[in-house]
Amino acid sequence: MKLLVTGGMGFIGSNFIRRMYERYPTYKLVNVDALTYAGNLENLAEIESQERKKSDERRYRFVKGDITESAFVKQIIEQEQPNIIINFAAESHVDRSFVDAGTFIRTNVLGMEYLLQTARANKVPFIQISTDEIYGDVPSGESDEQSPLRPSNPYAASKAAADLLAQTYMRSMIASVIIVRGSNNFGPYQYPEKLIPLAITNLIEGKKIPVHGDGQHKRRWIHVDDFVDGVDLVLHNAIPGSIYNIAGHEVSNIELLNRLAALHKVTPKDALEFVADRPCADRRYAPSSSKIERELGWKPKRHIDEALAEVVQWYATHPEWWKRIKEKREFLDHYEKQRHAKYY
Repeated sequence: MKLLVTGGMGFIGSNFIRRMYERYPTYKLVNVDALTYAGNLENLAEIESQERKKSDERRYRFVKGDITESAFVKQIIEQEQPNIIINFAAESHVDRSFVDAGTFIRTNVLGMEYLLQTARANKVPFIQISTDEIYGDVPSGESDEQSPLRPSNPYAASKAAADLLAQTYMRSMIASVIIVRGSNNFGPYQYPEKLIPLAITNLIEGKKIPVHGDGQHKRRWIHVDDFVDGVDLVLHNAIPGSIYNIAGHEVSNIELLNRLAALHKVTPKDALEFVADRPCADRRYAPSSSKIERELGWKPKRHIDEALAEVVQWYATHPEWWKRIKEKREFLDHYEKQRHAKYY
């Protein structure tokens, strides 16, 4: 089995590759990534090191390339002839999408079209990694896979467009496509602009954590290992044309940050700094995982408190990974804009 993984140097993609590499010793993995700001070669340095020591055929290969370049997409898929493509490649940070929506549309929509087009032409099955943000705000109840798409920020709109494009290929172009919609992931190797790694690293550095609005926004948080376990089940068991939500434990931002502060033995008063909210911020996301639980037997293995403690420990013991990122001018400039809600 040969897997072509796009966006494999990002957070979720690199954790997925690591899981496949460790779990399936006969699989070959081709990792395609453009190495934009959140792509990091260090995320898979251990696998690269293991592969360099081999005297026999290598199981893992990294190829730098951009899915928004149609000629490259055609060339890599025709050259590698993978058994399946899993698309993790995406611009994913909501705050950045208010500033530069065009980049999100190019990668998340146009790049998706090039991948789908070439996958279909070469009869390669395709898994699209999507997000629960496409459902928009859910004041009560839950979103299932048939819920309407009501995105309320440019990032979510670009992912919704990609999902609709994928569904078009499913229905009218006889392509083998599956969509996975994940809730908020967290875990090792997550770029520290995201809430949980930003909070943890700020606490380690003795800095306050910016809390947007009143902090009562609710999300369903899932450890990345539980999420990639779900993608693994979909990869090996799902029927083409399926859509699955994979979601975790619902908790408000303020409750989440209070738990992280407690793990660092800091009071919320000393840890938190309330700042202006995002424009049109969704108050609640609530995707239901009942379909994947019922059909494929997926269940999260980690309770959120256990998972948070584990991730706090990882960032505490890997400062060399995140400090280099947080010292970069690009990160510092964006952090100040995000902290003060300067999106336009």
